[in-house]
Amino acid sequence: MVGRMNIIKRMITDESSTAGRIFNITIQLLIVLSLLGFSLQTLPDLTVRQRLLLRASETVIVLIFTAEYLLRIAYAPDRRKFIFSFFGIVDLLAILPFYLMLGIDLRAIRTLQLLRVVRILKLARYSKAMQRLSRAFKIAKEELQLFLFTTLVLLYLAAVGIYYFENPAQPEAFSSIFDALWWSVITLTTVGYGDIYPITAGGRFFTFMMLIIGLGIVSLPAGLIASALSEARKMED
Repeated sequence: MVGRMNIIKRMITDESSTAGRIFNITIQLLIVLSLLGFSLQTLPDLTVRQRLLLRASETVIVLIFTAEYLLRIAYAPDRRKFIFSFFGIVDLLAILPFYLMLGIDLRAIRTLQLLRVVRILKLARYSKAMQRLSRAFKIAKEELQLFLFTTLVLLYLAAVGIYYFENPAQPEAFSSIFDALWWSVITLTTVGYGDIYPITAGGRFFTFMMLIIGLGIVSLPAGLIASALSEARKMED
């Protein structure tokens, strides 16, 4: 009994052991299978038997994920810290929709099923590249927060500017600053759907300036993350 418990503990806590590697590969395969099953359930021509088979496989996978979650809590050095950690929350969200759907209004099932996609984040635990990306975000956290705040300010200022340029000429398209916010988002992100656009000379010049700023907004985070990834890679060496 003690030997079996030691194997389970090693399987959960020691990824370098044979048991740990087998366990990790198994969980990764189950994550992929659960996402595949989720996608297959959206097919319109499934028979009743096929739907029952997919539900049964979903039940088995969720029970395994539940056992994994409980074991990780049991063997965590600091259980509270694990529960509220990123991976702890992801593990919980991966199984929570299944249990909530057991006794909930059917009209809410579609929304809950969408949460099952969170399971793809479980793969981050087993990917060194994803772990490195997570460390990179932590390294560049303050810079990214400053960038996010600056971007929100620019979005608002762009909305205010285009509103005052275009509202007199297009009162329906730019009826308020809130409507102008949609224009500022698609302009500063350089998407440009073309559903609303400036027609005045001042509005067009203002849009040109916003597009130039938007190019910087798109490229700046990429540079920050690339620099942080390089630093995270050095930390591993």
